[in-house]
Amino acid sequence: MIFPYGDTNVPNGKFPIVNYLLIAINVAVFIYQYSLPEAELMAFVYKNGFIPAEGFGLTVLTNIFMHGGLMHLLGNMVFLWLFGDNIEQTIGSMKYLLFYLVAGILATVAHYLAGPSSVIPAIGASGAIAGVMGAYLVCFPHSQIKMLWLFFPFKISAFLFLGFWIVQQLFSGTASLGVATDETAGVAWFAHIGGFVFGVLAGFYFRKYKQPDPPLIVENPWLPRPVSKMPTKFR
Repeated sequence: MIFPYGDTNVPNGKFPIVNYLLIAINVAVFIYQYSLPEAELMAFVYKNGFIPAEGFGLTVLTNIFMHGGLMHLLGNMVFLWLFGDNIEQTIGSMKYLLFYLVAGILATVAHYLAGPSSVIPAIGASGAIAGVMGAYLVCFPHSQIKMLWLFFPFKISAFLFLGFWIVQQLFSGTASLGVATDETAGVAWFAHIGGFVFGVLAGFYFRKYKQPDPPLIVENPWLPRPVSKMPTKFR
């Protein structure tokens, strides 16, 4: 199993309090969910999860703080921890909070458009976090993602890591429009895609909050550069 555990882009701005609060809220909601008896848990999910067939309401927001299992939660929180602090420290805490919530809402809308008649509740922070990942790709494409395969660490450029991730989402999302399989069922692929697209677009705007990247030493833009030493402007 390959596991991301860090990146080389470490801005020196203010402590990313919002990002850590978002992680804490997600964990707290998860603990509350699974403290409920099974019948109450299902009622909680159907009440606060987003059900496309029921239209829009407060659940476009509440669903992004819920998770369907421990691995679902851990996977999302690792990615939020990994990418979110960089964006918050680049654009500021309040802008980051607004961006995160809008990304989650628009990801939910994308999920609705992909299946407006669905009666299955959608839950998870993946769409909002996909927005963070999209912004990271635009703002820090030459950062290196630290990976661990078994006990062997290695690095891969953010351009390749996030590029591979969104291509995988596009293939799976397209496949889910046909006959559902074990690989495509049960995942809101278009929430991921919608959030990521919004994050990429927002990322071009966010770039004005950071100083330009240093010149490339090589011609290949997908290769990593030493961004950890790059000065960053914070607001």
